[in-house]
Amino acid sequence: MLNLMLKRFSWLGLVSLALLGSLIFHAPAIAKGVPNDALPPRHYDQLSFPPLPELQLPDYERYQLANGMVVYLIEDHQLPLVRGNALFRAGSRWEPSQKVGLASLTGTTLRLGGSQAHPADTLNQLLEQRAAAIESSISTSSGSASFDTLAKDTDRVMQLFAEVIQTPAFAPEKIDLAKNQLRGAIARRNDNPGDIASREFGKALYGASSPYARTVEYRNLDAIQREDILSFHQTYIRPDSTILGIVGDFDRQVMKERINKYFGSWQVTTAKPQLEPPQASQKYQAETFLVDQPHLSQSNILLGQMGGKASDPDYPALTVMNGVISGFGGRLFNNIRSKQGLAYSVYGSWQAAYDYPGQFVAGGQTRTDATAPFAQSLLAEIERLRTSSVSGQELNYAKESILNSFVFKFEDPGQTLSRLMTYDYYNYPKNFIFTYQRQVKLTTIADVKRVAQQYLNPGEMILLIVGDRQAMGEGLDSLKQPINPVDITIPAAK
Repeated sequence: MLNLMLKRFSWLGLVSLALLGSLIFHAPAIAKGVPNDALPPRHYDQLSFPPLPELQLPDYERYQLANGMVVYLIEDHQLPLVRGNALFRAGSRWEPSQKVGLASLTGTTLRLGGSQAHPADTLNQLLEQRAAAIESSISTSSGSASFDTLAKDTDRVMQLFAEVIQTPAFAPEKIDLAKNQLRGAIARRNDNPGDIASREFGKALYGASSPYARTVEYRNLDAIQREDILSFHQTYIRPDSTILGIVGDFDRQVMKERINKYFGSWQVTTAKPQLEPPQASQKYQAETFLVDQPHLSQSNILLGQMGGKASDPDYPALTVMNGVISGFGGRLFNNIRSKQGLAYSVYGSWQAAYDYPGQFVAGGQTRTDATAPFAQSLLAEIERLRTSSVSGQELNYAKESILNSFVFKFEDPGQTLSRLMTYDYYNYPKNFIFTYQRQVKLTTIADVKRVAQQYLNPGEMILLIVGDRQAMGEGLDSLKQPINPVDITIPAAK
């Protein structure tokens, strides 16, 4: 701990000297120049900026070990740090329906439980002494484990990292701890209206039993045993389904030797599982779902339908369409919030997933008595997007917002590495981001109208409302859709 504090103070001292030097260096120039208050202010549209530089991938290497593990390496010597991330072809969408939560528990206890050679407390101490970290998790469609370390400690931390991945202890007491944390999350899951809306919208869209919408219950946790976690790990955490990426201050040849040392002999005896993504389809159409919460003074509203994949040919045009309606300069904000005053917050998003259909969702928060007008305004804006062409100014604003954001997606080599690994994981071409960027630039007004007409179907959209039904009055009848009450009661634990 003392060493960590000294390192932090050293960095603070360097930063302070750098700032002081910058001030001293620039002070004469400021003094000799025109005073700031003498410069006439200019409107924002009179400002000009140089064009953004073209995106370029840093020098990287991709290769494969004999056991099937794919490796990406990027050297970055700006700071004495090394970061690694392993992507596993795992996910909660492949866990048994009666044991929802198994993937999450496996991902948490992979690191939390320590390794067979180093129990959890020992592992924690070894990492803390080096100001290093190892983390792990499993989400819906992928699993990951990562490490961060000072360059001088790379070898030792990589050894511990390999142990956590290949020979985790899955200590019973740590499994119990992780289960209790999930039980706490279940008990609190109805505390936030926004969380309720997002969760129940997914269930209404995909179906409550869909692997893309189901939720963990107490009975699921009771059904999960340590043997299930061991089996899930042995089935899905395997070298022939792993992509390892490392970026930082290292010599490439030395790093290859380390990787071969710690991962080259990794073998599993279980058969490789079927990894075809489960299918997803829209469960309901043109229906309203209501979560009655009498204690709320405002409504949370979501309106939407099934979306698509990022691999769809029209995905670039759809993101431009999304830019027209979303954000502070978008139609939803300008018309529903600013002009009509119907929303505290309002947004829309075409959310494309990589290998299964995502969702289009628009929504926000409004006062209870404005619930129906708000929903009607959302539908009206979507319909207007389908029936009338956007202006050139709207098109340019949307395209520039998307293209300018690329700067922040490639700020450092670590972000680039993550993107390369993600595309590899989902079998996307490595130049996907450049193709997407080029197609965004080529998107026209006609393209936006075409994809809006083709992909947005107001007659199929579902509406999810979380709010006080009685205070909404008779306004919901004007929506002319069946209203389905949603029970969010949490099933009791045994």
